Amino acid sequence: MLSKQDNELMCRVGPGTGMGDVMRRFWLPALQSADLPQPGGDPKGVELLGERFVAYRDASGRVGLYAEACLHRGSSMRLARAEPDGLRCIYHGWKFAVDGQVLDTPNVADPKFKQRIRGRTFPVREAGGLIWTYLGPAQQQPEFPRWPWMDLPDAHRINAVAVENCNYVQVIEGLVDSSHLTVLHASGLAKTNGSDMDFAKKTSHMQFDAAPFIEAEETDFGFHYVAIRPAGERRMARVASFIAPCFVANPNGDLWFAVVPVNDERCNFYHVWWNAEKPIGEEPMRTQQLAFVGLDPETLAAYGMSAETCDGPAAQRWENGYGQDRALQRAGHFTGLASFTQEDAACSISSGALRDRSSEMLSTADMAISRLYRALLGCVRQLKESGDLQSLHADTARIAGVSAEIDRDQDWRVLVPHHKIAAARTTGATAA
Repeated sequence: MLSKQDNELMCRVGPGTGMGDVMRRFWLPALQSADLPQPGGDPKGVELLGERFVAYRDASGRVGLYAEACLHRGSSMRLARAEPDGLRCIYHGWKFAVDGQVLDTPNVADPKFKQRIRGRTFPVREAGGLIWTYLGPAQQQPEFPRWPWMDLPDAHRINAVAVENCNYVQVIEGLVDSSHLTVLHASGLAKTNGSDMDFAKKTSHMQFDAAPFIEAEETDFGFHYVAIRPAGERRMARVASFIAPCFVANPNGDLWFAVVPVNDERCNFYHVWWNAEKPIGEEPMRTQQLAFVGLDPETLAAYGMSAETCDGPAAQRWENGYGQDRALQRAGHFTGLASFTQEDAACSISSGALRDRSSEMLSTADMAISRLYRALLGCVRQLKESGDLQSLHADTARIAGVSAEIDRDQDWRVLVPHHKIAAARTTGATAA
């Protein structure tokens, strides 16, 4: 359990908070490239870490992220006119390029005035189907990270995002909790039997063992942990990696997550699948994959998990029973919820918009959960004490999630030889 003070420190991400300062030191996904498809199209509102911004793609295709308030008198740049080379505030006509250059100040007679000022825009990079931004101190901007899927063609990648109306930590908890998979996703895992999809093949074995052997340890990037289940004469080891402050490499080895806080009580849950050998991003494979896990647009909308529906009546909440279909459950489905994504979200959201952890009862199955708390709080304290963060300097290209069979006496760490261990090994345990 955590004290209320530590829980607040870990969960709050607004300006001036400890975890907010940590988050702002990293390159974070702000939205998907598909959310700004048209050069010179309308500006789009973006909320990130409790602050509001406006994203815009100019006529040449460059993306800009603007502070919502116009530099001049604070009117919202979401109202701005989209012009080929930038956004023009409708209040007094000041126009700003995507890099912050002031292009026009029509109500100021001095032609040199605009050369002495600069609009409030933030560094942006576009890679891997995502638009990334850095919101921290300019003089401490880190190198842009290189994840293994970034250089693949679009056709070899699937990008998706779900909006969840709860604190970001609650979503990450589900990603580093292997023992819930066999229980919560029992009906979904049953559908993996005989399926040709890579995701199904890599997860079907989890339907048989709800109490895997769990072991976790600190690394230079955060921590990794293993869940080990029997596999005949051998063992199946699934290693997940948490990369501070909000990224996870799934054990399937071809799936990456980012859980980015919109504010303290909402987050964007990004998914990236990739395959260097085959074009999984083409139809019908793309739609089949998204529908199987509940990330297709229709299912997201039905549960209020898209940007357009997350404030609407379909959004999972107490009043609508979190979208659970009791008739479906009585008919034999374990949860009565559409798929993996909706099942995880219902459990995360139903524990409260920002969960109180002062009375939770963790067990030996929750070793990675306690390690997550330690990693996040450690980031806050490390930044406060040293002004730097160890995970900022980790080589993201070498961080992996792995699922593979190992011998009964084989150390699972042979699966991740490039991970740099930062602390003594913990004691492994089976779930109670």
